Amino acid sequence: MSAITQWIQGMDLTYFIERLMVAAAAVLSICVHESSHGLAALRLGDDTAKRMGRITLNPLKHLDVVGLLMMIFAGFGWAKPVPVDMRRFKNPKTGMALTALAGPLSNVLLAFALLPLYYVACSLLVRTYSQVWYWVSIFFRLAVVLNASLAVFNLLPISPLDGSKILAIVLPEKWYVQLMRYERYGMLVLMALLFTGVLDKGLGAAQSFIFARLGDLAASIFTGLRLLQTGDEAVFTDVNGNVFCTVTGDVEPESAPVLLVMAHLDEIGMIVTKIE
Repeated sequence: MSAITQWIQGMDLTYFIERLMVAAAAVLSICVHESSHGLAALRLGDDTAKRMGRITLNPLKHLDVVGLLMMIFAGFGWAKPVPVDMRRFKNPKTGMALTALAGPLSNVLLAFALLPLYYVACSLLVRTYSQVWYWVSIFFRLAVVLNASLAVFNLLPISPLDGSKILAIVLPEKWYVQLMRYERYGMLVLMALLFTGVLDKGLGAAQSFIFARLGDLAASIFTGLRLLQTGDEAVFTDVNGNVFCTVTGDVEPESAPVLLVMAHLDEIGMIVTKIE
């Protein structure tokens, strides 16, 4: 019994809570992504996903246990594929591409929808210094980042990712048919690219770009401000270009909501010299 107690006491509780947060964010993101595929297919004429109960936010219908664990601990994973019968579409190739696009698009929209909640959680954290609001803000940040990541990752034109289906409306029919002959090897290629880190730099840049643009858009809509970053200084301006707040030091795009909240809590024009 004492050995178990010592093991529990020696656990890194912060890491454990963070993994739980990642799991919760992953479940939400996956359910929305997969349900969006089914809903798009239904609107385009195929009710297969609906008949199989896949247009739902019930995680049991979508989650693959191994895929979820991989997403939590390895940074990438998968879910149960949504069944689609493209023969039911009026235009099979276009219908399949639009159904595939619905997944990544839903993640972008969800990330944008969660940003205001991140703002609110950060605001309450700064006001209360509460552990609860700290973890709530962490959850929303993880959810926004994860959704942006899922959107970018799934747009890669490698089977079985959504991008390979979207490619159908871009490539000539002859080229696409040739490409699909190698579809079975897509997962092997994808795993090799992920494990070798070949995709890391490009995916990271794309994810940061989407996150920054979402933050800009949310800041404009919800606070009337926008973030301009130049080197070691971040400047918040209103829609007329007037400086609202200046932040010195390196500023990551995902820090913008916290900085905006802190700017609102301080006097207009105050220079924040250090952000913990």
